[in-house]
Amino acid sequence: MSSTPQELVTRDISAWIDFIRKAEIPVLKHTAREIARLKEDEDNLSARAISSAVLNDPMMVFKVLTFSQKHKGKKQLQDLVQADQAILMMGTSSFFLNLQPKVLVEDILKSNLPALMHLLRLVRRAHQAAHFAADWATHLADLHAEEVRTAALLHDLAEMLMWCFAPDKMNAIYAMQNADKTLRSVAVQQDVLGFRLQDLQKELVEIFQLPPLLSKLMQDNASSEQRVRNVILAVNLARHSANGWDDAALPDDYSDIAALLRMDIDRVMRIVGVPRIQ
Repeated sequence: MSSTPQELVTRDISAWIDFIRKAEIPVLKHTAREIARLKEDEDNLSARAISSAVLNDPMMVFKVLTFSQKHKGKKQLQDLVQADQAILMMGTSSFFLNLQPKVLVEDILKSNLPALMHLLRLVRRAHQAAHFAADWATHLADLHAEEVRTAALLHDLAEMLMWCFAPDKMNAIYAMQNADKTLRSVAVQQDVLGFRLQDLQKELVEIFQLPPLLSKLMQDNASSEQRVRNVILAVNLARHSANGWDDAALPDDYSDIAALLRMDIDRVMRIVGVPRIQ
């Protein structure tokens, strides 16, 4: 890798894409520790056990899926959209040989604790979005709810990576928005980074050749389709509820979810866990 995150000060999105393409994607310390523990008993290990460790970390899920896409077998007729399927297909030996965690999020951000805290909150939010999306997909009788879960989990991957690789800029974006709630995210991102995170996300999905189905589910511009709409609304609800259940955007979220699930708003609020006011 020719440059470190600290050296990359460009506002050119293509330079950032090239950097991330060559970079070792960091994973959470807990993920690396759990995978190392599992490797000690590799001979008696199942793919399911590895999957449990991988699925807790969106960045590790991303590593697994992109590796799987890059090393598809000749007999593999379908793209693998779920990390557990990819691990099962590649086998435990290949997983440990090729996907051992090398760079830890906590090491990269050890001198920038605010950025680390923001990233960990974003990861928790991604898991919440994934939970919402899978739950609603089941309600809608979607036979492939886990695909929707994966799309929601990785929806904000570009933001996660920028917290790792450009923490000072991401802290600046957060500070500006926290000081002025009326600022639009895309405008602040354009001002500070020189590009929008959603544009970086789209480019990363293409450059890393994520499965077409997964990339489609992650594209907000296809929001008229039910499964894509599911992902978008799950991400929105997770984002807004993370600010507290009194966030001003939540009533609109409940209304949109009610339309998706074809149920009344009161029931939506119950199933998503809105606390009852005493």
